[in-house]
Amino acid sequence: MLSSVIYAMVIYLRTMIERVGKNMKISISDEVYSLCPGAALGVLSYKADVVPSTQELIILFDSAIAVLSESYSTEKIAQNSHIAATRQAYKALGKSPHDYRNAAEAMLRRIVQGKGLYRINNIVEINNLISISSGYSIGSYDADQLQGNLELRRAEKGTHYDGIGKSAVNIEYLPTLYDQSGPFGNPSSDSRRAMIQPGGHNIVTIIYSFDGAEELDYWLEKLSSYLTDYCGVVAAEKIIVNKR
Repeated sequence: MLSSVIYAMVIYLRTMIERVGKNMKISISDEVYSLCPGAALGVLSYKADVVPSTQELIILFDSAIAVLSESYSTEKIAQNSHIAATRQAYKALGKSPHDYRNAAEAMLRRIVQGKGLYRINNIVEINNLISISSGYSIGSYDADQLQGNLELRRAEKGTHYDGIGKSAVNIEYLPTLYDQSGPFGNPSSDSRRAMIQPGGHNIVTIIYSFDGAEELDYWLEKLSSYLTDYCGVVAAEKIIVNKR
């Protein structure tokens, strides 16, 4: 009886993931490719219960922060290849990487400065853990709040949206994810519209790369493993988007 229930749950979750993947195509605009030839996205779609992090996950999270605080200096952060590529992409698109730091860089700077990172929930903690470990900026979004296909574009001049913990964030010229309703996320600051809230959700996590797709498979597998071990995610769909 128990095995039948577990099997039914697995089929249900796989169906939900297939629905998210089939209904949502993800691409990168020609303009972004022309200015940032190394642009690529690592995408993971899955169903998860968003809850406070377990003590086990918090220990893993804090241990990583302790190691990184010893491994990095402020100067060394900018030398991380993925952070350096994101900074260069910002310049190419017309945005100052000093005034608008990407999330991976901003978090590592907080760690080096001894400020630590905020604890939000299990999904965000794993999101941030992969980001600070790799140097990629990563966004996790509630797929049920997104409409139609997604595209990474260069945000137009004067574009703003309501950010998480902020209002009227200036996102002009940033590499920004759009759906049919408009912009909702970028490597620096995401909007409130698709933010991860407590409860059961269909989630799409996106790794932003600007130096190719070579390492994306590794970090997507690492992300998937953490989601299984610490969030109980049963199945996830992995996609890599790049210029072929």
